[in-house]
Amino acid sequence: MKSSRLALIGLVAATALALSGCAPAEPDLTTGGGDTAAGDDTSLADIEAAGEIVVGTEGTYRPFTFHEGGAGDLTGYDVEIIEAVADKLGVEVKFEETQWDAIFAGLDADRFDLIANQVSINDEREAKYDFSDPYTVSPGVVIVAKDNSDISSLADLKGKTTAQSLSSNWYTLAEENGATVETVEGWAQSIALLEQGRIDATLNDKLTYLDYVAVKPDSADLVKIAAETDDVSRNAFVVAKGSTTLVDAINEALDELRADGTLAEISEKYFGADVSQ
Repeated sequence: MKSSRLALIGLVAATALALSGCAPAEPDLTTGGGDTAAGDDTSLADIEAAGEIVVGTEGTYRPFTFHEGGAGDLTGYDVEIIEAVADKLGVEVKFEETQWDAIFAGLDADRFDLIANQVSINDEREAKYDFSDPYTVSPGVVIVAKDNSDISSLADLKGKTTAQSLSSNWYTLAEENGATVETVEGWAQSIALLEQGRIDATLNDKLTYLDYVAVKPDSADLVKIAAETDDVSRNAFVVAKGSTTLVDAINEALDELRADGTLAEISEKYFGADVSQ
């Protein structure tokens, strides 16, 4: 009886050993072995294989992305920079024009690989998307009449009159610094009031001012920048979260374009100044 029980135990042990030898090994995820395809970043490889990068942009946002004369070819600061980046990557650019309200949804739905539309980097967006290095850096500015010598800082706005859009951060900043703020529809109204001498100043992004002076050179005889904010807006290309290889390639291209003067040249063309860094 005892020998039968020993034989049974030996049979169970042998069977268990045989089964353990046939069991599949656990994949080693730390060394790249096993089934890791779902986590692979093919963002750059896919674009290289397609031979093109699909870019989401508005096409109605002068001077960054627009059609000259309303019906000409798509052009603009952002358009020229992404075209220069794509050239460095060795691929063509295919633009997909869409409204601003739908542009992030388009990226989420894989309608395009990248957004080029002066998108500002902020914490909320960085939590959901990846960004390239900035290709536009711009502070806020206080704009006054050319002959104004009373305002040379934000603090000097106390007791002065400015004109701002009610929902803009510039309205808040002007109020915080003691200005009396007149509500207007936008930049066109505020700068008109300033040139007419009906307000003391207006606050806006430096890019807006530079574009205005570039389009209307005579305005440089009427208004000037009196002060700049310490905080700057940093605008960059946006891609899907986890697109590390694509971001790295774009940043390398931007570095080369910055070093060879291409970014500065495009900036000067549209703004009369280098706004790329």
